[in-house]
Amino acid sequence: MRSVAIYSLKGGVGKTSLSLNLAWAAATLSARRTLLWDLDAQAAATFLAGARPRSGAGEAQGLFAREIAPDKLVVPTQTARLDLLPADRSLRSLDRFFFTLGKKKRLEKLLQMLAHGYDRVLLDCPPGLSETSEQVLRAADLIVVPVIPSPLSRRALDEVVAHLGRSSGRRGAILPVFNMVDRRRAMHRSAIEAAPDWPVIPMASAVEAMAVHHDAVGSFAPGAPAADAVARLWRAVERRLIAAESS
Repeated sequence: MRSVAIYSLKGGVGKTSLSLNLAWAAATLSARRTLLWDLDAQAAATFLAGARPRSGAGEAQGLFAREIAPDKLVVPTQTARLDLLPADRSLRSLDRFFFTLGKKKRLEKLLQMLAHGYDRVLLDCPPGLSETSEQVLRAADLIVVPVIPSPLSRRALDEVVAHLGRSSGRRGAILPVFNMVDRRRAMHRSAIEAAPDWPVIPMASAVEAMAVHHDAVGSFAPGAPAADAVARLWRAVERRLIAAESS
């Protein structure tokens, strides 16, 4: 099993839609047994996936307290081979819980518990540098960072890179991705020209429609440019993960 965190220091960069689209690609294009783990108390990935928690609200944090096994909360989605570990309001206090718990590898241990059932786990992470993000950055094999082509978003990426450079211990590789790109804007074109090797996901009405369909773009709009861009990005992610498996 390999884990991929979709993470950004900054909010509003399309992190959650990218998480669901990549999870769908893992399950559908690569036929991987895939889990999308919603770690954000806003539960946006849970909403987009259209899956309802099997248990009542308030149990998501119970996973980290070892009060409930992960497979007790996992629910299927409408996509074959794609399950969801949903979020709920209890995750609002997850940072405080991690700080009090004092165990730096609790998320990594939970991922190991899921390894027998899945080939790929994608983590939709809350924004910001926090105790939760520290657990994610320490546990993930690859960190996909969506970046809007703007100075503020690029600055947020630079801060993450600098933070990881100052930190000790195991850290996953970073894969920055230009997201919500509008090539009609000079600033966006200039940013892409400055980093031509970064994957690019366009701004698209199909991505916005995910909230209506409760599904990934590749499912309800397979011919859309955004679906093609996600497929290319997922192939790049898979190449990295396979290389890590064989190293």
